[in-house]
Amino acid sequence: MAAARMEEEDGGNTGSPVGGVHTPTGTPRGAGWAGRVADGLVVPLKPGNAGGGKEPWFESSTERKQGVTTGENLTGSDRVRKLQTVLHAKAKEEPGRRFHALIDKVWREDFLAEAWKRVRRNGGAAGVDGETFADIESFGVERWLGELARELKDGAYTPKPVRQVLIPKKQPGKFRPLGIPCIRDRVAQTSALLVLEPIFEADLQPEQYAYRPGRSAHGAVKRVRRLLYGRHHEVVDCDLSNYFGEIPHAELLKSFARRISDGRMLKLIKAWLEMPVEEDDGEGGKRRTNRARRERKGTPQGAPISPLASNVYMRRFILGWKALGYARRFRAEIVNYADDLCVLGKAPAAEMLTAVERLMAGLKLTVNARKTRCLRCPEEPLEFLGYRIGHTYRRDGRGSYIGTRPSQASVQSICRRISDMTVRGYGGQPSEVMVGRLNRTMTGWANYFSLGQVSPAYNIVNRHAVRRLRQWLCRKHKTRHGATVHYPAQRLHDEYGLTRLTRQALGLPSAKA
Repeated sequence: MAAARMEEEDGGNTGSPVGGVHTPTGTPRGAGWAGRVADGLVVPLKPGNAGGGKEPWFESSTERKQGVTTGENLTGSDRVRKLQTVLHAKAKEEPGRRFHALIDKVWREDFLAEAWKRVRRNGGAAGVDGETFADIESFGVERWLGELARELKDGAYTPKPVRQVLIPKKQPGKFRPLGIPCIRDRVAQTSALLVLEPIFEADLQPEQYAYRPGRSAHGAVKRVRRLLYGRHHEVVDCDLSNYFGEIPHAELLKSFARRISDGRMLKLIKAWLEMPVEEDDGEGGKRRTNRARRERKGTPQGAPISPLASNVYMRRFILGWKALGYARRFRAEIVNYADDLCVLGKAPAAEMLTAVERLMAGLKLTVNARKTRCLRCPEEPLEFLGYRIGHTYRRDGRGSYIGTRPSQASVQSICRRISDMTVRGYGGQPSEVMVGRLNRTMTGWANYFSLGQVSPAYNIVNRHAVRRLRQWLCRKHKTRHGATVHYPAQRLHDEYGLTRLTRQALGLPSAKA
């Protein structure tokens, strides 16, 4: 019965492991890379700025031995995929293999063209040089890529500083720094990732769910829930202090060098890790700093290389956890998504936390004691990747089950965002523009928060959106009285086109349990 309830609630969501198996849904283990490349999703996408893909490869004599051709009958994307498939297969077959002669793939015309296509699709703002996509297209994309290829080939390429912006966190008044590299550096990094990701995907652990083909945050949430159904009730909800900013370069480069013997490729990775940062000086000007080079740690969040670097380094922790026998001793499993991780086991959570802290200290990482929790779930709910996981009561009042729903903080966050979008300063916008922005924001949020019992959260968001849009329209049209008469909810939905979040409208399965 418990298993049936789990499958019913999880039904219809893709990209997650099933039962106790960690392989991606619908993809044989080892085939995930080729399948993901075929979908055109190799490069990590943004998470809100992130979402993602993973895996890469190499050529020459190995290509010929495998019977893979890169003749004129193949398009650029086809040639890239063929080469990636060879690299991934070699990495899977030979876990100790170190790959050489990789750097010349980075400036190859087909790799750079594919990298440009992905960066262009992702969009984004200009970097410190002010060069936009429109500028490049006006100049000529092929000509621009040709110049970048020559710089890379001649060794004249040097990354430019990263423009830093502050992105609001869920907590009001708190911000996360995000780096925006120049488009030129984003294309160069993406071209390198097309080569590197298939190799390192072969080594990543099944506990890692971020930026990988066939893996997702939904898969991580579902895995936690299944472990709880398997009586792994002792939980360490671990928070790392500034994980991306604290990854030590020397140890990270050793992890890359374990698979790469190409000195020029390693030098390029090091240069991207040490890019200077341009930030506001607080007085209306700009200043450039280089903490990464000075302290020899950190990966630039927002740069294409960062997701791969974070996964490669987190792999060390997961391997150490298993190699030192903690997984067996505590009968515990790690679930990791980027810098978010929790440990679920059958031993006391405090003992598991001690082991986690010891391992992280060896990796020169710090566990945030203030935010890290030891709990027994589902008696105490766990909040992970924006979801609340714990006892969920049936609507008919007959008992409870271990379920998921959007956390209170996640609901409050989207409501604040809707409020910010409908402030007085946006009163000059046409109504259809405002409604379109609200619809995209709400739908994007609901597409992620689609697991488990979501209807109560959707109702709160719907009511808030109606109230804020009504207030905005009253200010815009100077309506002083009778707001609900002039702008009833039905009119806002039917005439103005404001979306109404429902499972059916989003094409989601109903949550049965």
